[in-house]
Amino acid sequence: MLNLKELITLDAQNEYESAYDLSVNKKFSTPKIYSGNGDLKKRWYLYFSYRHPKTGKLKRVTPFYGNANKYKTKEERLSVLVTYRKVLLKLLKQGYNPYADNTELYQRLHSQEKNKESEVHDKAEIKDLGVELEKPAMTLKEAFDFGLKQKEKLVNSTTKRGYANHIKNFLEWLNTNHSEIKTIDALNKQIVSAFLNDVLDKTSSRNRNNYRTDLSSIMQVLEDNDILKSNFIKKIPVLKSIPERNKTYTDNDQEAIFDYLEKKDSMLLLYIKFISYNFLRPIEVCRLTVGDINVADRTIQFKAKNSPLKTKIIPEILWDDLPDLSKFDKDMVLFTPEQIGGMWETEVGNRRDYFSKRFKRVVKDHFGLGKNHGLYSFRHTYITKLYRALMKGSSPFEAKSKLMLITGHSSMSALEKYLRDIDAELPEDYSKMLKTS
Repeated sequence: MLNLKELITLDAQNEYESAYDLSVNKKFSTPKIYSGNGDLKKRWYLYFSYRHPKTGKLKRVTPFYGNANKYKTKEERLSVLVTYRKVLLKLLKQGYNPYADNTELYQRLHSQEKNKESEVHDKAEIKDLGVELEKPAMTLKEAFDFGLKQKEKLVNSTTKRGYANHIKNFLEWLNTNHSEIKTIDALNKQIVSAFLNDVLDKTSSRNRNNYRTDLSSIMQVLEDNDILKSNFIKKIPVLKSIPERNKTYTDNDQEAIFDYLEKKDSMLLLYIKFISYNFLRPIEVCRLTVGDINVADRTIQFKAKNSPLKTKIIPEILWDDLPDLSKFDKDMVLFTPEQIGGMWETEVGNRRDYFSKRFKRVVKDHFGLGKNHGLYSFRHTYITKLYRALMKGSSPFEAKSKLMLITGHSSMSALEKYLRDIDAELPEDYSKMLKTS
């Protein structure tokens, strides 16, 4: 009579893919692994119960140890026991009975071994001393959809749209240039680097870096959820890029634009005044609803770049230009294509794009302005004006402290960097120092 060890030793060399249905009254319980709570000093083994032929009840069978306890690490022991467990379960389904003679079963398995070559691919993931058989790799679409779904809970709609667009372009590039790549585990650093180089060739280093950041962010989600072993995009370097900056307007240009819009497009002018006088970013103006304006306190609440909700006063120079908002529904969008206060069922990013195109059509094309002059330039222009006015009669620190309350910068260092970037801080004339004595 052949014992269990002989049968498992034989069958561990084969992988059987057929499945077997058990009767309602199961003859055996599913084999389980005893890992001693991770204690390597204890003996680890397989255990299961089998229905006894006399009593008809499930009875615990002598544990099976095999060679598992020869290994000195948790991972090695679990790996061996996982293989034993898989083979034992198949043997039980094929008819192994610990209370009977299994010679016939042995001969059948031995015959199968001679007639075909077998491949054993027993893989296991070790997780808190539990065992999970490795799942097939996700397809590219499944993996990126999963990553995007996780991200959408953490980012706003504009950022999510950026992720989705970059992923879409990346998958299209893969389909054209590497159609053989079907699953996420087939991606590697070399392939992603080739894509980023293609983006660099067609656009700019800044756009290439943006793609790298977004793809890396999604890949990090996949690593964190054990879908990928590692986020290799982090090892792809960021390229040096020179950011494009919106230039400030000269006093003459700003006045000419305002005078022109007073006659040509008064609503666009009011939109620009929110940027100029309240120092809002264009997208922040596009988010505004009528309900965000507190008529009694003359304040405005909005979602800022660096905080969930920010409150600012509305200066009198802007308040005097506002219509009576009491007759509008508070849920109405403050700026729509046709009027102040109305319904506009589109994403905030589309609203910003609309006003950017409107500004180009009405103002930039008329005045012949280049790409460095845009809506954002008005924010730079008026912060510069305000800072230089505050500097008259105040120390630089006092001026910046007052300015920070108005602009809403989160820290003095952030404000100082911003002022340097827009060249708001200029020295006095130093000609006398250059004259020879």
